[in-house]
Amino acid sequence: MDRLAPTLRPTGAPQGHHRWRTLLFLHWEIDAARLRARLPRELELDTFDGKAYVGLVPFTMEGVRPTWLPESLSFAFHEINVRAYVHLEGRDPGVFFFSLDAASTLAVIGARVGWSLPYFRAEMSLERRGAGVSYRTRRLPPGPRPADASIDWEIGAPLGHAEPGTLTHFFAERYILYAKDGDTLLSGRVHHTPYPLHEARVTALDQTLLDAAGLGVSAPPMSALFSPGVDVEVFPLARSR
Repeated sequence: MDRLAPTLRPTGAPQGHHRWRTLLFLHWEIDAARLRARLPRELELDTFDGKAYVGLVPFTMEGVRPTWLPESLSFAFHEINVRAYVHLEGRDPGVFFFSLDAASTLAVIGARVGWSLPYFRAEMSLERRGAGVSYRTRRLPPGPRPADASIDWEIGAPLGHAEPGTLTHFFAERYILYAKDGDTLLSGRVHHTPYPLHEARVTALDQTLLDAAGLGVSAPPMSALFSPGVDVEVFPLARSR
């Protein structure tokens, strides 16, 4: 499977701009058959060395705006997503989101209506003290609950960019998302430079977001990576072939 083609900038003009900041990539290994059963029938589960993974990614969205809106009118909010890794007919490796919680009513409505993504409104906070980061989220009604998370981590040594062919690259370098609108499978593209990555040490973790998505895990995450962030171009959603 070509995992580098999606990293190339799509042709045409972007629809919007974001700045993704203070990202933590947490991953758990999960039973492949169990995860595959929860995916849309059109998508195949993407695995690494035959193993399947589910991710939990908290971060902050800054500078969020459509292309035509000036930067001075952009907005920011915290977000967290539960995601799995998929591909379409052996091509176009990307992500499928089971949930995305955001501390912005406008973002939730816009993403649900315009992108057919399972966004939920949440109360969120992020505090940074030197190398330490504390992240809190609590989903508000009417979404499936409890769906909360309390995560503390310490930012470690820089790792540079993920090398193609590694598990780190498999987790971080994803530029295609898939969504369902009724019976229609949609895909969207983003473009950014490769993530600058750091080691991360989770010092406290209590979360029910994976349970709310039907993907509960009992073990600690097997991988934790931090990135200070990237600037992102967002391209229009399209019907998948």
